[in-house]
Amino acid sequence: LGAFNPAQPEAAPAAAFHQLFEEQAERTPEAAAVVYENDQLTYAELNERANSLAATLRTSGIGRETIVGILAERSVD
Repeated sequence: LGAFNPAQPEAAPAAAFHQLFEEQAERTPEAAAVVYENDQLTYAELNERANSLAATLRTSGIGRETIVGILAERSVD
């Protein structure tokens, strides 16, 4: 039995993207996170906008594990 299913230690869970992004925003809040043509957003600005969008989605009844499509014109927004 052990030969077919050797015991392997569980790998540490990888950090979720939003956690990694929040950490980056804390480390380098004034660094450019998004650049499009002549516009740019810093990590602090992008994080603020992402949190605002998340709050709007939550108040609309969108929860965890819900897939949401977002249609937007190409821009820093």
